[in-house]
Amino acid sequence: MSGSLVSGAVNFRDVGGLPAGEGRTRDGVLFRSGNLVAVDDDGIDTLRSIGLRRVVDLRDESELAVDPSRLDDLPVEVQHEPLFLGSVASFFARDLSLEQLYTEIADASADRVVAAVRGILADQPVLVHCTIGKDRTGVTVGIALAAAGVDPEAVVADYARTEALLPAGRNARVLSAIRALHPENVHAEDLATRSPARAMRALLAHLDGTYGSAAGYLRAHGMTDAEIGRLREVLVE
Repeated sequence: MSGSLVSGAVNFRDVGGLPAGEGRTRDGVLFRSGNLVAVDDDGIDTLRSIGLRRVVDLRDESELAVDPSRLDDLPVEVQHEPLFLGSVASFFARDLSLEQLYTEIADASADRVVAAVRGILADQPVLVHCTIGKDRTGVTVGIALAAAGVDPEAVVADYARTEALLPAGRNARVLSAIRALHPENVHAEDLATRSPARAMRALLAHLDGTYGSAAGYLRAHGMTDAEIGRLREVLVE
């Protein structure tokens, strides 16, 4: 499993090296992370050395306004595909479980998930990110990897890695803000700080049960067999 730590970016990693049947995911093609607001000069140098060509940003307008990405003069195409219908705050207000949240993202924002996966096809190396790189990024990257033929437990394990990469100080701040607003919430800690394997397993099971597979989900929302074949070629060696 190769990693490419970008200074100032939380939870930045390469999804290369995951088992996919007889193959494995390519290094240096698809990256995932949290936002790029605090990337420093060293981080910009690393992004330049990666040769990044596209950034698929899954955040909404309000998040972009508060935390604009730092990309300097990097020659990247930035694609915005906001994945939450309604604000981030609304998910905490409704006290959704991660399983409910991921099903809702996949079902309610399917057109944008497909557009984000098409972004992965359009240019590589490509970075997919949201605010912390856990939920929206987890769903999008998980679906792309599963559709490309990555072993389901490897998709789950890549998702679950996030929890250990989130800064403790950030977790404490976010959790205390949620608890102040919603003291009775059952799911606050999961929503704010955790990426348990069960949540990604549940999403993959939902896609399998409803669409036959992750590839079937993408197909049902407009992707062609040729595009899905190309996704496998791009991501798996």
